[in-house]
Amino acid sequence: MSPCAAIVMSQARRKFLFNACLVFALLLGILGLFLSAWTVLPAPTFALLALSIGAPEVSPWLVLLNLTAIVLALVGLRVSLVARWALAFGVSGLLLSSLPLLQLPATEARLDAQMESALGRDYQSEIAATTQAGWRSAPFVPADSFRGIAAESVRFRSGIEFAAPANSPLRLDVYQPPRVGKYPALVVLYGGSWQQGNPSLNADFSRYLAARGWVVFAIDYRHAPTYRFPAQIVDVRSALTFIRREAGRFEVDPDCLVLLGRSAGAHLALLAAYENGAVPVRAVVSYYGPIFLADGYRDPPSPDPLDVRKVLETFLGGTPDTVPEQYRLASPGSYVDRPQPPTLLVYGGRDNIVEL
Repeated sequence: MSPCAAIVMSQARRKFLFNACLVFALLLGILGLFLSAWTVLPAPTFALLALSIGAPEVSPWLVLLNLTAIVLALVGLRVSLVARWALAFGVSGLLLSSLPLLQLPATEARLDAQMESALGRDYQSEIAATTQAGWRSAPFVPADSFRGIAAESVRFRSGIEFAAPANSPLRLDVYQPPRVGKYPALVVLYGGSWQQGNPSLNADFSRYLAARGWVVFAIDYRHAPTYRFPAQIVDVRSALTFIRREAGRFEVDPDCLVLLGRSAGAHLALLAAYENGAVPVRAVVSYYGPIFLADGYRDPPSPDPLDVRKVLETFLGGTPDTVPEQYRLASPGSYVDRPQPPTLLVYGGRDNIVEL
């Protein structure tokens, strides 16, 4: 091959690689913008709900994806229309994916203000230094999105039966601190529209809290439509009774019992703490739990990827007009006319499905 032919082939190869790089940048930019858009868009269908929920949680990864598209696009910005489109998509995606991170300082400030308003400005001084030593440096550390949070050693037992209503065995998982002692108990209830889920959900979160001095009980409950309300709250009561009865076995302080739930699980946690004759608990943490179910039925979200009305009818056996007492009894808000345990309510500002 002559030197001239070799030069031509080398130039052709460089041109091919250059164009391939720009096309790749364009594809990355389109993908980054599509995924980043779900940090602000409500999901119109159930199939897209995971994107709407997950995009803000992986925003650091999306920022990296969009930055990569931008850097690749800059290579050919002056000579290629493809590069300009790639840059436009990348910058747009970067702006959207940065929103959750930019909003973090204000969110953390609001959290601090709410905690100080409820507990007093010096509430942290009452927390033991040994407990504070296990705290994170900040509520959210961006680097953890890439490296994860190290799994710590805890004692774990699964499949412990605590009740068998209607011959349906119910089991719980227990996460205990690594050393023998006496600890406060945290009962975790999973979400799933009262129709699905299991105690193994969010296991890393339970393990993390156990490593910091909690005995965490991840409990199960029966699901609709096979079992309608009040089966679920009966199961939660059974679990709480079991935990208090077996407190010594699990190294639990029976007078320091806290409930935590997400979505449908948060609803059950609130209801278990608030209803008449409830098992005494020290506090409740509710992540986006519905409080007034009839209101949720009459004013469903738009868009409505879960079909909230169908979910509530499946859970309660009808509409607020056909079974009004079911809706009243199943609403934690029905019981707020009397003193209740300290409650932390956590809702997303862009959550259109469950609003505070």
